[in-house]
Amino acid sequence: MRNPELHRYATRPGFYFTDDGGADVVVRSENADQVWLSVIEPLDRPTAFFNEAIRLPDDPQTPFVAQIRSHPVSTRALEGLGLRETLFRMSGPNYGLWYVHLPKAWDGMRYGYRVDGTWDPRHGVRFNPYKFLIDPHGKGVDGRMELDPAAFSYQCEIVDGKVRGSAWGPMSTVDSLGKVPMSVAIDDRDESKHEGEPSHPHVPWSKTVIYELHVKGFTADAPWLPAELRGTYAGLAHPTTLAYLQRLGVTSIELLPIQAKQDELFLQERGGTNYWGYSTLSYFAPEPSYATRTAQRKGAAAVRKEVIDMVRAMHEAGFEVIMDVVYNHTCEGGCEGPTVCWRGLDTLTYYRQQKGNPSRLEDTTGCGNTLDFTNTPVVTFAIDSLRYWAKRIGIDGFRFDLAASLARLDGEFTRHHPFLYALRSDLLLGNLKIIMEPWDLGNQGWRTGQFGLPFGEWNDRFRDTTRRFWLTDVANGARPGDVGMQEIATRLCGSADLFATDPGRGATASINFVACHDGFTLTDLTRYAIKHNELNGENNIDGSNTNNSVNFGVEGPTTDPKVEGRRERAALNMFGMLLMSLGTPMLLAGDEFLNTQEGNNNAYCQDNAITWLNWDWMRHQGDSPERRRIKAVSELIAIRKSLELFHHEDFFTRLTQLGLLKPSSRVQWFLPDGTTPMESDWFDTSLRSFTMRLMSADEVDVLIVVNGVDRDMDFRLPSDSLWRCRWSSAVSSGDRPEPRRSPDAPNGGTAAAPNAAAHSPAPARTAAPSADATAGYAARAADDHLWRVPSLSISLIQQIPW
Repeated sequence: MRNPELHRYATRPGFYFTDDGGADVVVRSENADQVWLSVIEPLDRPTAFFNEAIRLPDDPQTPFVAQIRSHPVSTRALEGLGLRETLFRMSGPNYGLWYVHLPKAWDGMRYGYRVDGTWDPRHGVRFNPYKFLIDPHGKGVDGRMELDPAAFSYQCEIVDGKVRGSAWGPMSTVDSLGKVPMSVAIDDRDESKHEGEPSHPHVPWSKTVIYELHVKGFTADAPWLPAELRGTYAGLAHPTTLAYLQRLGVTSIELLPIQAKQDELFLQERGGTNYWGYSTLSYFAPEPSYATRTAQRKGAAAVRKEVIDMVRAMHEAGFEVIMDVVYNHTCEGGCEGPTVCWRGLDTLTYYRQQKGNPSRLEDTTGCGNTLDFTNTPVVTFAIDSLRYWAKRIGIDGFRFDLAASLARLDGEFTRHHPFLYALRSDLLLGNLKIIMEPWDLGNQGWRTGQFGLPFGEWNDRFRDTTRRFWLTDVANGARPGDVGMQEIATRLCGSADLFATDPGRGATASINFVACHDGFTLTDLTRYAIKHNELNGENNIDGSNTNNSVNFGVEGPTTDPKVEGRRERAALNMFGMLLMSLGTPMLLAGDEFLNTQEGNNNAYCQDNAITWLNWDWMRHQGDSPERRRIKAVSELIAIRKSLELFHHEDFFTRLTQLGLLKPSSRVQWFLPDGTTPMESDWFDTSLRSFTMRLMSADEVDVLIVVNGVDRDMDFRLPSDSLWRCRWSSAVSSGDRPEPRRSPDAPNGGTAAAPNAAAHSPAPARTAAPSADATAGYAARAADDHLWRVPSLSISLIQQIPW
């Protein structure tokens, strides 16, 4: 039985090509008086609507918005722009939607909307038919907004590059067409569009290593690419680019936003640009500037095709593609911002208003506005957008910027928000990797660990703990530090204190990171004690002042080998912590080869050499600090991927159905002398050296040996096995842990009572080596358990099978 066709007015908003050569067009505006679909054609070519449209008289005394109300279809010529605008009066509102059927439509058609209604900014209502609006569901965009009075719905002027006028003043009657972007229709009906598409890698969470990069910045200066491909989607898909990523060993590429963007008003006023892209113009269209010039010249469909080809190439190379998305706010900013889409369609539908003051927008994002996820159409809009990117473009997962803003009901965060349930229950989206940035600027905005299954979350506690232990606490010298064994052990074990929120929720929900796009690079964490954001033009007041960074005696670059040696040891310590911890590790692109942003910890507006990865080291053969760093990092990733001990989603502690921590048989803890920590040891922040033993019934055991003091130390390793060092941060100075071979070293110690506050040690193994162990190993066993461990290092030591 065939399902009946949906009633037209129950259709989701969007632009739908029809078999009669036209299109059904639907847009949401719940409070408008009238909506028009505007089709834009070149003036020097015949119009497709010659027989339908009434030509408007060129009467300067009668505004065109008054004339279009009289005709179902009208057209006007804009000689100065070389464009023809044909306006189709839409029917509605029905269920909050407006509808029109276009008799003719074509791939690449430029279009938008004009919306008329009440102008009452004191009550948050700002309809203005003089403003040309893009389609929120449009799959392509053409053009950019100019800093011009026409782009604003209120009367204003531009004085010395600044907007002057009141957003609560009179309505602007300046036509914005030609000063703002247009939507581009893309015919997506081809049933063979997925033919030849490679299978998605579907990397399990337990085996995922995320690599965060900027599409443009990653290859903008890449020496292996021709100029045409640098800084583009195609450049990221180039075989040499993919081969580099494979050699590094990461599994999942997380892209900073690639949805079409528009610079914020304050940036436009000072001639800046939003390089990161967290200022969305269109939630369905890709950012055109990241496409090759050839694709840009061909138009929106070619730009989108380049994105699809990039994703397919990554899938063929074995990589997942995760996309950073920004549904918490739009590029329109606060009430003083421009009108390019949602504000003109219906502010009351799309944006949160301040309680008791609807003339002002709620702002939990720091960007001037917040999309209203208490409104079902906004939730539906976001889900439709995500499904489009997943199904049509092939994206494998999403990371949600300021996700706490998306889960607020009546201003308060709840893990039971309808949007979160919509993500969980969707047949497509619920099976993708969904990652939350679990904070915003609203009331009680820090929500790490509180989103629940099946979401992953950025773990800022891991970031701060790692930095403090290996950087600021080290800089404090002999004074007790902030971070002791209990805190480090908790982070190594997957942060159960934060993420053991649901029965079945595992450590992989913790997205562990030390550096990301927002903040210092990992190298700059060891070079700069303070931020250096002067070039951002904000008097260095932007960006975080709490970085837990250390310069090791010299602010910025240095040629002092002692300083450089300490910096590199610290960097590898943080890499070791990241890749030896249970959870899902995330690396920032370029950290693997000492990339620097010259101390800028908020480089969102730097589209230049500050943020573009510097590949100069690749232009020269031979040994270099960059190559040594890459070798150490890629080896550690390979070791992690080879150990099944890390390939599970459980915590090392067992959990009851209530989420209570219980002693684990999978991990043991030892002090350097081989004894088990007493309960008081866990809370002693001066105790910075210990051994963590990961045990498995199916493979060899692993020791993670942490020496957090600035001197070599002797560690007594478990005596029931022989051991070999697989990786150590001390490799930065050509050193590594090794057996001391001291026969009169102390033996063992007494076990302490279980530690209820952290990860309690299990009883040590008592099984003796098998009788057929080789004589050589047996003879050396007594000597090989006392090891010298280099100062300030983290090492992975693996059991040698008997």
